[in-house]
Amino acid sequence: MQQPPYNAPQAPYAPAPTPARNGLGTAALVLGIIGTVSGLIPFFFWLAGILGLIALILGLAGRGRVKRGEAGNKGVTTTGAVLGLVAMILSVVGAVLTFKAVDDAVDELNKAATGTTASKEPGAAKSDGAAKDASKDNAKGTKGAGLAAGDSAVYDDGVKITVSAPKAYRPSEFAVGHTEGNKAYEVTVVLENGGSKKFDATLVTPDARAGKDGVPAEQIFDDKVGTGFSGTVLPGKKSTVRFAFDVPGAAEDLTVEVSPGFTYDASQWELKL
Repeated sequence: MQQPPYNAPQAPYAPAPTPARNGLGTAALVLGIIGTVSGLIPFFFWLAGILGLIALILGLAGRGRVKRGEAGNKGVTTTGAVLGLVAMILSVVGAVLTFKAVDDAVDELNKAATGTTASKEPGAAKSDGAAKDASKDNAKGTKGAGLAAGDSAVYDDGVKITVSAPKAYRPSEFAVGHTEGNKAYEVTVVLENGGSKKFDATLVTPDARAGKDGVPAEQIFDDKVGTGFSGTVLPGKKSTVRFAFDVPGAAEDLTVEVSPGFTYDASQWELKL
């Protein structure tokens, strides 16, 4: 009987190589790039800080794998960790700049809300005694000073508003704002720019109330009054405009309020009719 051929023993198979675990290094690089770019964009400092921290952690963990021979992307891992650190630094710088910008903006809003204040300057016709009394009120602003006809409200930036004494006005037959049976009074408002910059006069707005009850006095518009201020007033120059108001016949006084603009406190003149 024929014997089967002898099979020589075969050498054992070599184990398959373990695939490199390069995921942490790649993730660190991607997040580091995104974090660094975010750090260069205003108000994205928070994103740069978060991504930078994650990138730094993943980069350091990836370098540990490289040292143990589990990963082969040492350059990518190192770059990701460095970019993560850069993103964190940019995050801190961006936070400082953003908070400073917000603080400056809040200060500007507070200034705008507070308004530019004015002090009282007595008219030329006032007596010396009245001028001395008025000078004591300068620090209090025009609200406590009680501006009268001919007095001026002088603002911090040099803008000065002066309102004249009222005089009877005869509206035209096509006038708007005048009610039959009421009286009409005209006042002259002088705007003087004593500052160093040109002043936008289009924002100057007058308002009036009549009598002890403070009834609104409608502004009258016709071919002679009501056009208001326009354009700009250069430093050292003046602009004069006439305004007329509709007043109930029994009213004995007229309160005229003038606001030079949004950032200014309005000033009031108490005028006798």
